[in-house]
Amino acid sequence: MLNRIKDLTQQLAPRLIDIRRHIHAHPELSGHEQQTATYIAGVLSSTGLQVREAVGRTGVVGELAGSGADGRRVALRTDMDALPMEERTGLSYASRNLGLMHACGHDVHATVGLGTAMVLAQLGEPLPGDVRFLFQPAEEIAQGAQWMVDAGTVDDVDALFGLHVFPSIPGGEIGVRYGALTAAADELEIVILGESGHGARPHEAIDAIWIASQVITNLQQAISRTQNPLRPIVLSIGQIQGGRAPNIIADRVTLTGTVRSLHPDTYETLPLWIEALVANVCASYRAKYEFTYRRLVPSVQNDRALTQIIEQAFTEAYGSDLLQNLLEPSLGAEDFSVYLAKTPGTMFRLGVGFRDRPNYPLHHPQFDVDEQAIAVGVVTLAYGIYRYWQR
Repeated sequence: MLNRIKDLTQQLAPRLIDIRRHIHAHPELSGHEQQTATYIAGVLSSTGLQVREAVGRTGVVGELAGSGADGRRVALRTDMDALPMEERTGLSYASRNLGLMHACGHDVHATVGLGTAMVLAQLGEPLPGDVRFLFQPAEEIAQGAQWMVDAGTVDDVDALFGLHVFPSIPGGEIGVRYGALTAAADELEIVILGESGHGARPHEAIDAIWIASQVITNLQQAISRTQNPLRPIVLSIGQIQGGRAPNIIADRVTLTGTVRSLHPDTYETLPLWIEALVANVCASYRAKYEFTYRRLVPSVQNDRALTQIIEQAFTEAYGSDLLQNLLEPSLGAEDFSVYLAKTPGTMFRLGVGFRDRPNYPLHHPQFDVDEQAIAVGVVTLAYGIYRYWQR
């Protein structure tokens, strides 16, 4: 069956590159992927799959029916939204939508999802169980997965697969990791409430700017001295707003930032720990505060058995020399984790890096991919899904 999958993928490769370039040239923002969704639905329908549109707002679901010999259902999730940034690659198929770009590889993800559906639909024999293809909107704002979950797309799914491109891994290779792949990501807002006064008489006021600086300093220092260093935390304040004039003591300062963590226990206790520290600093200097902590997505925790399926599928197809076992997780976030509260799953890193020229990172205006990676992703997922029922 592996040879059949590889042959079909090779035959489809030129079309898949055309599909990827079409999607790349027509990027759409999170929650506004109407044209992308219509295009994807059309490709799926032409392949013979049953298709549902407007799932989870702008998502698309394709159903490939199995023989019914095995009642377990497998799903493949790929995303399809772009970023609000101007492309500077100079490619002939560069973005035609001003100020929008597929700088995170979701054009590749969607193409790999379509290619996997096309290959599995053309195997010549039905799979033992059903396969569901999820084309998710709004990953970049960490909301689309929840929309898809709320729409019931994984209620009856027994295993979920996913991928993400990685420019630091060369095209033709993949990276797998058992356990934590990405960090949990949360948003934080702290409002320091002081009292205004003349800039020449700070002792008569409560300086919200100075107290905010103490909050930031204490948070960074306390992480290194009160939190387990084997359970990393990254807390970054990305915005500070406050003050009215150079000679007026500020009475209000707003701090907003992001919080990343890997360990589930740390993830649960972080809001209380951070607020307690803020409260202590403010109490020391007679300030008040407002504290808002918003959960975004938990950590992606890869299922061991499903990760092993991907590893073995890739190794059989391309050899162990091109497989990377990733030693460290990423402190980036992925809302693929939202599905994992409902069903076991695994996500792997698809290498898209060039070997003969510089590679730009994700979210860079010159980000580009080695398109040979598309076929590698399709073969790995199609054969991995096929192997799922062989266990």
